[in-house]
Amino acid sequence: MIAAAALSLSLPAFAAPPNEPIAPLPATLKIDPARAAIGRQLFHDVRLSANGKVSCATCHDITKGGADTKGHSIGFRGEATGVNAPTVFNAAFNFVQFWNGRAASLEAQVDGVVQNPVEMGSKWEDVVAWTSKDATYKKAFATAYPDGVTKANIQNAIASFERTLITPRSRFDRYLLGEADAITAEEKAGYAKFKQYGCIACHQGVNVGGNMFQKFGVMGDYFEQRGKPTKADLGRFLVTGEEGDKYVFKVPSLRNVALTAPYFHDASAPTLEAAVDVMFRYQLGRLASKEDKASIIAFLKTLTGETEPRS
Repeated sequence: MIAAAALSLSLPAFAAPPNEPIAPLPATLKIDPARAAIGRQLFHDVRLSANGKVSCATCHDITKGGADTKGHSIGFRGEATGVNAPTVFNAAFNFVQFWNGRAASLEAQVDGVVQNPVEMGSKWEDVVAWTSKDATYKKAFATAYPDGVTKANIQNAIASFERTLITPRSRFDRYLLGEADAITAEEKAGYAKFKQYGCIACHQGVNVGGNMFQKFGVMGDYFEQRGKPTKADLGRFLVTGEEGDKYVFKVPSLRNVALTAPYFHDASAPTLEAAVDVMFRYQLGRLASKEDKASIIAFLKTLTGETEPRS
């Protein structure tokens, strides 16, 4: 790990330049409302799980930042999942899904969760069967999809609802869109420090992350220091089998990050402050003053947006 003296960056008065590395979220993705309505119902339907114990909303509660408050969510048989559930908010903007990127789309993510032996443990033929027998679903699918109830259409309906779960109009987005007073001077300074320290290298774009893979522990052996290695720690290696993909994960979005503790795939950081400390040590290899970290955290809190579904 690179050692450095603690420092506090001296910054000039901040003014937003014309070309920012972070872009504001759109107000809507214009999703078919009939398909999203079916998806909303399915998202909350425990019958998706083999024993009717859990739904998508069990691990991705839209009243709790699109995740849950557990380090590891509990599946249909009471077993803990291998990783911390990421937020479903703004997942539509991720370039792949899951921490290890094994799903190329939201539809593929739905497919994986429904069949996962820990999470839902269902078989698609059973899901299609009970959905087809439910009069409400049968009518809704016949209206929204030419071929009615199918595995692909169930996946698409849930994914369509998830695509409405975007969180525009955060204070920071309002600032980017020209509302100069939407964030405070300290928050503006925190954003400048976020860029100058190098956090922006992985956390940029419309989702402030979610658009690349990165090794966890670039500037130090995070897993050796943490101890108790798990299979899930291997990250993308579990998908590709490539040695260079060990400990590589999808960079998470930082939108609404203040709502989604605990942090990281292993839920090892209970607070945002702890997560920032880990990032400075293992990803940046730098030390920062308490004041600089506090300013960065103040900026991160401006990324909380409006959480009502938007079709």
